[in-house]
Amino acid sequence: MSPAIHTLPLGVANAFILKDQGTVLVDCGPPKKVDAFIKQLSAARIEPQDIRLIIITHGHWDHIGSAAQIKQMTGAKILMHQKERKWLEDLYAAPPQGVGGWGRFLAKTMAAVMTPFIHVQSARVDIGFDADELSLEPYGIAGRIVYTPGHTAGSISVLLDSGEAVVGDMAMNSLPMRFSPGLPVFAEDLTQLIASWRMLLSQDVQTIYPSHGGPFSPDVMRRAVS
Repeated sequence: MSPAIHTLPLGVANAFILKDQGTVLVDCGPPKKVDAFIKQLSAARIEPQDIRLIIITHGHWDHIGSAAQIKQMTGAKILMHQKERKWLEDLYAAPPQGVGGWGRFLAKTMAAVMTPFIHVQSARVDIGFDADELSLEPYGIAGRIVYTPGHTAGSISVLLDSGEAVVGDMAMNSLPMRFSPGLPVFAEDLTQLIASWRMLLSQDVQTIYPSHGGPFSPDVMRRAVS
């Protein structure tokens, strides 16, 4: 039986609940989204204390913004890549690096208009991931965490045995970033990101779940990186 995937829209970014024998949260949305998080958990008939692990795909503010409050509420451990933990623990921040003209424009606009008003609360990262992959079976989920750098140096994704891939910002599928699904408009290393996609696509991925926008077919990404 495949794990259930509950998409939790939290402002500008999605978080995801993976529920099978256990319950895992992927990403925490922007700051001040705890009330929305609680309402959506209730609608999915999930109790906060059911969540045993919080996986954060990377350290940008729209993925870590409510992490401290959600950790306190759930008692779950937070897992991030070792290269990303400073974003949450030390509130390190750097502007996103735009890809192409539109990406560079958005990055510059966000840095000037939005970033000064974003306030993230720090939290301790309990598990510093530093490997190519890590099984989620100890948390009751048939799948694994995989290292997928490129958007940021420590980006990670979740690949379920049933073929669903929760990829953070490895891809985007919503305005104002993109009109249709494809590669992200922000990436620290586009060559590395494409290599990560080729690795993911070799793993029999069936459906892609991005943090920005709805799920889509992996055929889109096969064309993008061919």
